[in-house]
Amino acid sequence: MPGFELFGAEEKKEVNDVLETGIYMRYGFDGPRKGIWKAKELEQALCERFNVKFAQLTSSGTTALTTAMAALGLGAGDEIIMPTFTFVASFEAVLSVGATPVLVDVDDTLTLAPEAVKAAITPKTKAIMPVHMCGSMADLDALMAICKEHNLLLLEDACQSTGATYKGRALGSIGHAGTFSFDFVKTITCAEGGAIITNDEDVYTKCDAYSDHGHDHLGGADRGADGHPFLGYNFRISELHAAVGLAQIRKLDKFLAILRNNKEVLKNALSEVPDVTFRRIPDPEGDSCTHLTFFLPDLDTARAATKAIKTAGLPAFHWFDNNWHYFRKWDHLKAVSTLTPYAAPLAEALAKYKTKEFPASDAVIGRCISFPISLAWTDEELRDRAAKLAAAVKSVL
Repeated sequence: MPGFELFGAEEKKEVNDVLETGIYMRYGFDGPRKGIWKAKELEQALCERFNVKFAQLTSSGTTALTTAMAALGLGAGDEIIMPTFTFVASFEAVLSVGATPVLVDVDDTLTLAPEAVKAAITPKTKAIMPVHMCGSMADLDALMAICKEHNLLLLEDACQSTGATYKGRALGSIGHAGTFSFDFVKTITCAEGGAIITNDEDVYTKCDAYSDHGHDHLGGADRGADGHPFLGYNFRISELHAAVGLAQIRKLDKFLAILRNNKEVLKNALSEVPDVTFRRIPDPEGDSCTHLTFFLPDLDTARAATKAIKTAGLPAFHWFDNNWHYFRKWDHLKAVSTLTPYAAPLAEALAKYKTKEFPASDAVIGRCISFPISLAWTDEELRDRAAKLAAAVKSVL
């Protein structure tokens, strides 16, 4: 799954270009950098790859989300609808701009259930944020229709699905803005990094400034001559990180081909096991195939299968018991635990999560196991893992 599995000479070459200049910051120092602008190159590559007009790199997927929300004008008093199944960064970013996360159920796509989204809309709702989890996509036709009907923003969290598409369009390019993570365990990696993509020039201009202390970047080579039209933060990526990502994005097609082949082999093996069903994918051709996700009849069987898979020496994510990705274990959110207290209205809005339950999501996530797919397996290793996975699951049924 992670691009670091296939690090090689390409990444070393791009990083060495930066090391030889000694200029690791993405802005300024025009002379000594000798024409080496890796962040600019990567942003252009993202635009070309995902067929969008604008891309802005940041230091992480989390800061990409925060930056995108600020640029879209999301803030205090606004409600952002998001799923119960995601990484904690999704709601952390919502809270970072002072907005209110409104959690709703997921369905068998492991993404937002459109009917649950409709039921959660209030006069304060400003945006819907689908999270394209584990390499695959939300039901974007349904969500876009909801946004259009209610005049809402669509912000795509595509941090876990780089390279996936929906009906021929790159995930992240379909909403008003989309975000990616390039951390160490993502499909392509910068070691640490993220990006926002958009076709809206105003959103891009605001992202560009917000992620660099509000610099408007109109001062030319003299950063001191930049204007500061509004406050921002230091969410910059470095040239070293961008250099790694530049080499990685050129390998994306290769990575996707490997992942798709490996998933097919694994799925074929597991398809022979009775009582196993698979995640519904709204556009199977667009799946980036970072995981094989399947369902077992009930929670107890899923837990037993997870244990059997791990006993066989293989990885398995049973998200129901995962500390980071499912609402059930988000104790810090439920307790409103924060070092800097929230404003009273936000704290009051979050208080409901101390007791709120999501039985529809529990019914999906409790039966679900995701098996991560490696880029580095040999054919023999792939066949061995497929056989062991199928045998482990079959042993508990």
